[in-house]
Amino acid sequence: MDESSAFTIGKSLAKHLSKNGVAPKFVTGRDTRESGNWLERALHHGAKAGGANCESAGVITTPGVAFITREFGFDAGIVISASHNPFYDNGIKIFTPTGIKFGADIEKKIEHDIHSQKPSGEFPKFREPINDSRAVEFQNSYAKNFHKEFPKLALGNLKLVIDCANGAASEIAPRIFSEFGANLTKINAEPNGQNINENCGSLHMDSLRERVIADSADIGIGFDGDADRALFIDDKGEFVDGDAVMWAMAHHLKSHSVLKDDKVVATVMSNLGLEVALRENNIELIRTPVGDKYVLERLLSSGLSIGGEQSGHIIFPFCSLVGDGILTALFLLEAMQEQGKKLSELTIGLKRFPQILLNVKVKEKRDFEQVAEIERVKSEVEQELGQRGRLLLRYSGTENLARVMIEGEDQTIIEAKANRLAAVIRETLG
Repeated sequence: MDESSAFTIGKSLAKHLSKNGVAPKFVTGRDTRESGNWLERALHHGAKAGGANCESAGVITTPGVAFITREFGFDAGIVISASHNPFYDNGIKIFTPTGIKFGADIEKKIEHDIHSQKPSGEFPKFREPINDSRAVEFQNSYAKNFHKEFPKLALGNLKLVIDCANGAASEIAPRIFSEFGANLTKINAEPNGQNINENCGSLHMDSLRERVIADSADIGIGFDGDADRALFIDDKGEFVDGDAVMWAMAHHLKSHSVLKDDKVVATVMSNLGLEVALRENNIELIRTPVGDKYVLERLLSSGLSIGGEQSGHIIFPFCSLVGDGILTALFLLEAMQEQGKKLSELTIGLKRFPQILLNVKVKEKRDFEQVAEIERVKSEVEQELGQRGRLLLRYSGTENLARVMIEGEDQTIIEAKANRLAAVIRETLG
């Protein structure tokens, strides 16, 4: 990602979203990476060259841009962020007027324009500052929206520690939780352009755990760089991942009679323990391929209420069509407040099953169903596991590896089954 690419993306998007000669309107936002400012400027220049009108919301979370796009009637919202990656990476996410990410069709058109671009002197002509005159208004609107969603929430009796990952949440998250009255301690909220996600945030929860324990806090909240997800530390210092959040929130939504069809959507990577625990409480877990876009697709197609990933991407489509770490945290805090329970108590009942993952080198990636011996042993293992175990067999997307993942109640047993299947794969495809 460089200035030339950002310029071309802006110009391409303007061209493809222009209708009947009417200039499209874009809003942009960025996280705290040192490259964000000049990439945003280059993108604005490109969009203007393509005939679009652009405004900037400044440093703001990814879900913040999605909200602003919808709330203020923009034709596209553009986020300059590499999420949980190190500071030297950067990228671009583009949202539609409904707050959902653009699909593959527009991505392919933009990619074509990027690959076909030719060096020219066009870019240096556009060096004027970006228009950020309404950035404060945009950010205020996003922050106030949480008070509309949680009109009765008051956190004066709770002690919070939030880890902002030196990212997009560094200013807005402390502000929002403080407005709800929380007794708040913030850490890693001093971005310098290069320290985003560096040994902090949702990828590195140790410092948050230490602070929660030291402060005897009720909850620790760890964001990633663009704050579209959050992970947690409970009052006992235990790690609470996306599976545990979905478990707690399924019960919370059901208590409000808004858990549509008593179903939760998660990916194939969510632990079997979540599926079993939900099933024992008459809630069905629907699985999708890995990726929040697949979770959202299923939520929308089935009209369901909640879905997410272990990594902390949780989507509440009745509030937002994108994962929002601040929103997820507020829902958890609301559940704690209404039920008068600690976070550690909300996750009681979820028992994670042991898991084993084996990588087997292969010479070719044939469909497993086409290899009779693999299919036979796979079927035997699945039958032996029954409803108290799970087998996931797939190929790596980037390497010549077959991945054998088994979950079950006994570590020794699942290891034996995984090794048995891996041996067959090695013999037939290795």
